[in-house]
Amino acid sequence: MNNTHRPFSRKNKILAVLIISALIIFNFYVFLSAYPETFRLDGGGTLAKDFSAYYIGAWRLLHNPASIYTHGIVNDVEPIINPHPQDYKYFPSFLLLVFPFLFFNYHQGLVAFDVFQFALLPLIAILLYSLLYRKGLVPFLIVAAIALLPFPLPHWGPLATYFWQWAEGQAKVFETFLFLLSFYLGFKGKSVASGIVFAFAAFDPRFGLLGLPLFIFYNKNNIASSLKTAVAAVIVSNLVLFYPATGIGFLNMVFNRGLGTALYAYAFIPLLTLVALIIVDFKGIIATFSNINKRLRRKTQKSNLDQSG
Repeated sequence: MNNTHRPFSRKNKILAVLIISALIIFNFYVFLSAYPETFRLDGGGTLAKDFSAYYIGAWRLLHNPASIYTHGIVNDVEPIINPHPQDYKYFPSFLLLVFPFLFFNYHQGLVAFDVFQFALLPLIAILLYSLLYRKGLVPFLIVAAIALLPFPLPHWGPLATYFWQWAEGQAKVFETFLFLLSFYLGFKGKSVASGIVFAFAAFDPRFGLLGLPLFIFYNKNNIASSLKTAVAAVIVSNLVLFYPATGIGFLNMVFNRGLGTALYAYAFIPLLTLVALIIVDFKGIIATFSNINKRLRRKTQKSNLDQSG
């Protein structure tokens, strides 16, 4: 058997643990550095942090779903977030995952959400190990570094990706974790669970489309089951969009504000992680789609023969 198909040696495991630990410790330093920024305002002093969109969106989903995508403050009894909350721009399904943070006030919820996501970093490393150990130590460490290490970006600073992730109370670590969990469940043959988790991971459709080839690859033995489950889970978790006022608000958001949303620094966390996984698994992905194409062609040929007969 090829050595790259075996679990890491004891020496490589120790080395991997040390490197991953160093990455997470460094990220903790970035977390502490970003904490004071959570008290500052965005938009030239006119907007609260990004987490305010999740917080007020979750509250509205519970109490006033017609206003989930309403810009600014709604004059009812919703929590006051000064000076204005950010606009919510994702599928409503993600708000279901934000409900527990409504037990806190806005800023406490932001910090709790950051702490929760920081606790996911070791789990992200474990999931990556489970998906990549057959590829060898170097590919695993490269992808893990891409997923866990803050990267510099022009105009954003030397620690851009994770600094602004923590400073804004963004959800990109949670999103990355959900994608990796979905892939892991598919790899383990749990296609239904994989499809459900993928549906929630794809609350930002841009990354859902990017992660779809990986989802199909890791569910290659149960493609139909996993895809059907994912589609059903997307529909069920977003049923509120069938409420006319919410659906219209969603469409207005997409075409008036959503499509023009820039790719901010924190978006590179899931973006680069998914791209790195696609590169590492590229041959397997191509082979999977080739097999799908062959099956479809055989079914088409058989159908044509049956009809001609």
